Amino acid sequence: MAKIKYTKMALKQERDSLAQYTRFLPTLQLKKQQLQLEMRKCLERIASNEEQEKALVASLDAWKSLFGNTEECKKLSQYVKVEKIDTETLNIAGVEVPSYKGVTFEEAPYDLFSTPLWFDDAVQSLEDIVRIRSEREVIRRQYDLIAGELRVTTQRVNLFEKVKIPECKENIRAINIYLGDAFTSSVARSKIAKKKLQEADI
Repeated sequence: MAKIKYTKMALKQERDSLAQYTRFLPTLQLKKQQLQLEMRKCLERIASNEEQEKALVASLDAWKSLFGNTEECKKLSQYVKVEKIDTETLNIAGVEVPSYKGVTFEEAPYDLFSTPLWFDDAVQSLEDIVRIRSEREVIRRQYDLIAGELRVTTQRVNLFEKVKIPECKENIRAINIYLGDAFTSSVARSKIAKKKLQEADI
């Protein structure tokens, strides 16, 4: 804690600082609440996304025997390659985060006559799974960025609430006591001096 000066100027500075911290604290507390809400939303979206993937994978159970052929699986994976995950940037509670827009797959044409009848549906289903997982990764990035901002905001809220505001209040109290004592002392000294002058005149 910095050493305080027991002056009227120091008292004004402490009062100004207290007013500033008191004014900014509600904004920080509101931001903290917004970030916590956004984190909860991210977790809900991740859970929903995972449920979608489970449902989609469960719907593919009927095809397990078809996917059992290693060569067929290798062939299938050649046609489901991600070119890029499309995102846009959003500002959520003051944090720049990516927002999922979709997935662009590499074009991989195949011969309809040399592939099994179920091949189109299998490619589509695998692409759907990739889309779901890609969206989940973007939401997780959102969550991590928001969590990082929440840590910083929480530190600031704690700094203001537990350190800066109590410190300012204590400094103001100490300076007021000092200035009050100094004023009382100066009044007492002036009275003594006045009395001595009066006695000297007699």
